[in-house]
Amino acid sequence: MKTAGIIAEYNPFHNGHYYHLQRAKEEAEADYCIAIISGNFTQRGDTSIVNKWAKAYMAICGGADLVIELPTVYSVSSAENFANGAIKILDSLKIVDAISFGAEANDLATLNNIANVLYDEPKRYTTILSHELKKGISYPAARENAILMYLNDIKRYANVLNNPNNILAIEYLKALKSQKSKIEPIMIKRKKVYYNEDRIVDDFASATAIRKLLIRREYESLRKVIPRSSYQILGQEARKGDLVLGLEKYEKEIIYTLRKMSIEQISELPDVSEGLENAIKKSANECNNLNDLIKSKRYTQTRIQRILIYALLGIDKKTMENSRKVNPYIRILGFTQKGKQLLSEISRKNPKLNIITSVKKYVDQNKNKQLAEMLKTDIFATDIYTLGYEYESKANLDFTQNMIITN
Repeated sequence: MKTAGIIAEYNPFHNGHYYHLQRAKEEAEADYCIAIISGNFTQRGDTSIVNKWAKAYMAICGGADLVIELPTVYSVSSAENFANGAIKILDSLKIVDAISFGAEANDLATLNNIANVLYDEPKRYTTILSHELKKGISYPAARENAILMYLNDIKRYANVLNNPNNILAIEYLKALKSQKSKIEPIMIKRKKVYYNEDRIVDDFASATAIRKLLIRREYESLRKVIPRSSYQILGQEARKGDLVLGLEKYEKEIIYTLRKMSIEQISELPDVSEGLENAIKKSANECNNLNDLIKSKRYTQTRIQRILIYALLGIDKKTMENSRKVNPYIRILGFTQKGKQLLSEISRKNPKLNIITSVKKYVDQNKNKQLAEMLKTDIFATDIYTLGYEYESKANLDFTQNMIITN
C-alpha cells in the first residue's frame, strides 16, 4: 500500500487540481491519496468561496480518499508556518510515502537548493539578507536578492521566488528537512496557466480567474474549467446563498475590530512589525472599505490581508508561536471507503494520534490547552465565516455539520 499526500487550498477545486491529483498518484505509484486542505480562510489572505465541507466534497469527488483540515492558525499563516503545520500532519500519520506539489520551476533540484539555503541559513547568506533589508525593501524582495547573490546563478534562480507555488514548494521541502521526514517530495510542473493569471487555456484556469468568473457570473466559461462535480457543488452552495466571494464580505467587521483595538494590541498581531501597527490604526480610523485599508508600498497585499484576518479571528503572535511548538490534531472533514481503510491503518501505526471525528467528543476529552485553543480558533473561524452567507448564518457548524462520507 502506497499513499500520496497533497496540501492544497482548493479554492475551488478545478481541472488543474484534478490533473495534479491524478499525476500525483501516478508518479508516487500510490493506491491512496490524502489531501490536507485549508479551512474557511486561506493562506493568500482571503476567504474560501465555499465552506470547508463543500471543499472536502469537491476533493473527494476529484479523487482524494481522505480529507483533513489544516487548522486555521496554519491556514492563514505565512508560507513557512502553513507548510510546517501541513507537513507535521502528513508526517504524523506514519503512512504517507510521498508529497506531491505543483510549482512553476523547471526542476525539483532548483527548489531544493534554495530550500537548503533557507534551512541551513549559512552566515554569508544571512549577512547579505541583513544588508538588503537595510535598503528598506520588502522582506520577500530582500530574500530573493540574497538568494540570487548567495547562489550566484541568476539565470537558474531568477524569478523562482516570484511565484507563490514555488515559494510554498520550497517551504514544504524546508519543512521536510526540519521534521527529518522520510516522505519523498514529488514536484509536478504547473500546467498551462500560472497562479493569478486571468486567462483560460483550453480547459484550464487559475483559481484566481475562476473566482472572477464566479463574481461576474460567467457560468458557461466556469463550466469548462472545473470538474462537473465541482460545478454542481458550487451551484448547490450558490442556491443556498452560501458562497463567500471575498474578504470584502467582512470589511465592516474588520474595520470595527481594528478601531476597537489599541495600537499596542495591533502590534501583537502576527506579521506586524516596524511600526506597521501605526499605519494600520490610522488607516482603519480614516477609511470605510478594505481597498483603502490594504494600500501599502512596502508590504504585499497578501501580507496585509492576512493581518486583517488575524484581527478578525483574534489570532495574536502568542497563538502563532504556540502553533510552531505543537503537533496539530488530525481533523477529519471527509473520506471514502478507501479513506476509511486509511484511518484504520493510521490508528494502527500511531495509536496516540489525536484524530477528531467528533468535535464535541474531542472538546470534552482533550486536556492539551494549546490544542484546545487551536480548535477554538477553528470553531470561531467557522462562526465568523457564516456571517458572509446571504441567508442563514448559523454558528456552531463545527459541532453540527456531518463529515463527508462517500462510497
